[in-house]
Amino acid sequence: MTAKPKFVYEKDDLGTIGEVDDNEVDRIAECFKGRSLFITGGTGFLGKVLVEKLLRSCGGLKRIYLLIRPKKGKDPQERIKDIFQNVLFDQVKQTRGEEHILQQVVAIAGDVLSPGLGISEEDLETLRQEVSIVYHCAATVRFDEPLRNAVFMNTRGTKYMLELAQTLKHLDFFAYCSTAYCHLHVKTLYEKPYDPPADPHKVMQACEWLTDDEVATIERKVLGDIPNTYAYTKSLAEALVVEKFEELPAVILRPSIVIPIWKEPIPGWTDNINGPTGLLIGAGKGVIRTMYCNSSGYGDFLPVDVAVNGILVASWRNITAGTDKTNRVAHMTSSNDIKVSWAEIIELGRWVIENKVPLNGVAWYPGGSMKSNYWVHFICMVLFQWMPALFVDALLWILRYPPVLCRVQNRIYKGFEVFEYYANNVWNFDNSEAVKLRKLMNNKERRTYVIEKIELDLIDYFTNCVLCARRLILKESDESIPAARRHMKVMWVVDKVYKGIWIFGILYMLYRCFFAG
Repeated sequence: MTAKPKFVYEKDDLGTIGEVDDNEVDRIAECFKGRSLFITGGTGFLGKVLVEKLLRSCGGLKRIYLLIRPKKGKDPQERIKDIFQNVLFDQVKQTRGEEHILQQVVAIAGDVLSPGLGISEEDLETLRQEVSIVYHCAATVRFDEPLRNAVFMNTRGTKYMLELAQTLKHLDFFAYCSTAYCHLHVKTLYEKPYDPPADPHKVMQACEWLTDDEVATIERKVLGDIPNTYAYTKSLAEALVVEKFEELPAVILRPSIVIPIWKEPIPGWTDNINGPTGLLIGAGKGVIRTMYCNSSGYGDFLPVDVAVNGILVASWRNITAGTDKTNRVAHMTSSNDIKVSWAEIIELGRWVIENKVPLNGVAWYPGGSMKSNYWVHFICMVLFQWMPALFVDALLWILRYPPVLCRVQNRIYKGFEVFEYYANNVWNFDNSEAVKLRKLMNNKERRTYVIEKIELDLIDYFTNCVLCARRLILKESDESIPAARRHMKVMWVVDKVYKGIWIFGILYMLYRCFFAG
């Protein structure tokens, strides 16, 4: 078992919030009072947390319109009801009532892939007359999305949204939710627009002319040094928003790598296994044992509730600034406040899974390490990931169970092709705008919309992340934790025996080669 990690940020090193004065007004909530909002991507990870926070902290708003596609035979309003069954919304349903929420949140049938967003004329007229705030969060976040699909979703979808925004009669704020990782050639990213890698209009036109296969054949050449279609198409979309700065009250918001909830409403909540959550599960299940990574490097991670708080604070700042919109780009990033290296993340995650919250059905005892040399990593991957996977799958086949681990390893291998680029490079992000906003907020607002490091305990945070992943993603009950601990001890023995056999085999071969002759 690994020792408890020694690095924990002490509370004395962190920001503090003073006492809240009873006379203090939540100006951010007041800013949304009586307004109607239009949100795309409201069914996604960030979108759901944004909707929940608006309902819970800005209850005086008039209406939230969500752009939703019909799916699996369900109409959009039925899909909204399904979304509200998620435990994320339990607290706000208890305080405000489910019926009241369903009256506040209205589905607009449509699709960002369709011209005019596929919205009916009746719904368009409603949006034109009522909406004053727009959040465009819809995007494909798959890094391996084919270029043509990514252009249509991320870039052309933004073009359609901007066209709609220009028809809204009372528009005060249009926010495009981009990413801090969309200009990867810039090692220190500032809160300003950057030139796109190509003319977005020409790229969209080419993708409309060409077939999927034709675009696929030129994809690598089109991307150039950009490692994936996500970063490429998001930077193109930013350029479209910048073109409209003179015509629309538009702002570009750049959150970094968005990770599970830190504090509210459910610490550790997530609905996917992207990013660090996937690494935690993969390492905790024992199927990830080596990574090609600069262990002293770091990524910029931001809990999704903090990202949403930043979005709402930036909205308030821009809506109330009037003509004084000096900064049209805002970063939601964390690395200037807290830097956590890849090595620290792995050490934290391993300790939490081994000692506090083990996972069920561990395929192998969690272990391994990061490698700075690719070929060392490759050899370790063969010896400690692929060979154990083959061994376990062979046992499953003998016992007449379907083999699974080799398939899992293949998915991990493909995922690492994307991850390794980010894990072996470091970017810095200026967040001067967030620092300025903190100074403008009163204590009540700072407590309600936390955008700074306050009482952060990384061990507690990782424990909550693993617990929620267990309950919500893996569907493992808390009652199974004692059995998981027993299984972990068994796998520790298996791991030691397997390594012992390998060491004995190597020593025996050396003996035969050099001494037995």
